[in-house]
Amino acid sequence: MLKRVIIASLLTLTANTSFSQNFNHQRLDSLFNILEAKDKYMGSIAVSQNGKTLYTRAIGYSDIESSLKADTKTKYKIGSISKMFTAALILKAVEENKLSLDQTIDKYYPQIPNANKITITQLLRHRSGIHNFTNDKAYMTYNTQAKSEKEMIEIIAGPKSDFEPDTQSEYSNSNYVVLSYILQKLYGKPYADILKTKITTPAGLTSTYFGGKTDLRKNESYSYRFNDKWTKETETDPSIPMGAGTIVSTPANLTTFIEKLFAGKIVSDRSLDSMKTFNGTFGMGMFKLPYFEKYCYGHTGGIDGFQSVLVYFPEEKLSVALTSNGLIYANNDILLCALSCYFNRPFEIPTFKTVELKPEELDQFLGNYASTQIPLKIQIKKIGNKLFGQATGQSSFPLEAISANTFQFETAGVVIEFNTEKKQMTLKQKGQVFLFTKE
Repeated sequence: MLKRVIIASLLTLTANTSFSQNFNHQRLDSLFNILEAKDKYMGSIAVSQNGKTLYTRAIGYSDIESSLKADTKTKYKIGSISKMFTAALILKAVEENKLSLDQTIDKYYPQIPNANKITITQLLRHRSGIHNFTNDKAYMTYNTQAKSEKEMIEIIAGPKSDFEPDTQSEYSNSNYVVLSYILQKLYGKPYADILKTKITTPAGLTSTYFGGKTDLRKNESYSYRFNDKWTKETETDPSIPMGAGTIVSTPANLTTFIEKLFAGKIVSDRSLDSMKTFNGTFGMGMFKLPYFEKYCYGHTGGIDGFQSVLVYFPEEKLSVALTSNGLIYANNDILLCALSCYFNRPFEIPTFKTVELKPEELDQFLGNYASTQIPLKIQIKKIGNKLFGQATGQSSFPLEAISANTFQFETAGVVIEFNTEKKQMTLKQKGQVFLFTKE
């Protein structure tokens, strides 16, 4: 649910591509082998085509403290991929004539600003204007505590609207928490039961369910963040994100879900068309992402230290799911590798070669940097013998030296090059370049 990278990036490339039916297992094995050897990633992947598994693997630990290794059946919290399930549940309720996409939400929550103008469709497409509660600093003070529906609605209804309904698109977890509560009112059951009855049981998703406190006996995983060493993350209480980010699953179950969704076995073809129709940036519970001249549909997710991604290419009936409980190397790059193995595109396996700089050599880079290109300042600081960056309002991130004046933060695909003579640094991320000057 939370974005903790400097600049959000999507799968963006441009060129012609050729298709190969011979999946390159060796390349993906090579990537996972070095990620495991260098301790850069913990998680699991599944690649499937039309119901047939092309590749699956898990590396790392579900619990580092007890040295419990993960396997391909280990379950991870999938964060905002949960929204695809919630959108499908809402559309199933529409198919059952329990509500209309055009009805406003004042029937359920009149205390929410503009409730008499906000429709179910606008919630699904992030066009409601309801403020995103996870953007507020206060969120991290209560996210591990159980909250009732009444308490969560008070939190969501407190701020003014960010914009008039349907005038723009802006991602808000609040939309899908509200949708979760509406589902409970429609069916008179907890969200967990609705999910099980309407989707997971009929689809045979035995490893997918509404999550709770991590239970290693169920082969569930803790999540971790790396800051010189892997540190276990706190756990967001499931009552906070609800259907916006609480579901637990495996990559294999996720590929099954999205394949059945696009085969018309979860919702009707008409409902699926609604999910795939975009008004502004967002469809209903899904994004549309480019890969060369092709497009895929899916969603990403992040909650605590978990990061996940699920995509589907309709023409090829190809699906890829990644679930991570700790990463330094970005999911996006692993996804690009997996797709290159299918579409026969080049991909360079990283070597993770770094250089050692003396603590005093790092001092020349320290300071506060600002850019005229984006409203973001970055502080470069030293903790012990390591360089760290911290963007405005965000957590600090470690920087590894790859040359005398070049550093990287692999988790976000960030490379920073310093020019000490000009008192400048250049930040590069996924093809974007930003110049910062020391204040």
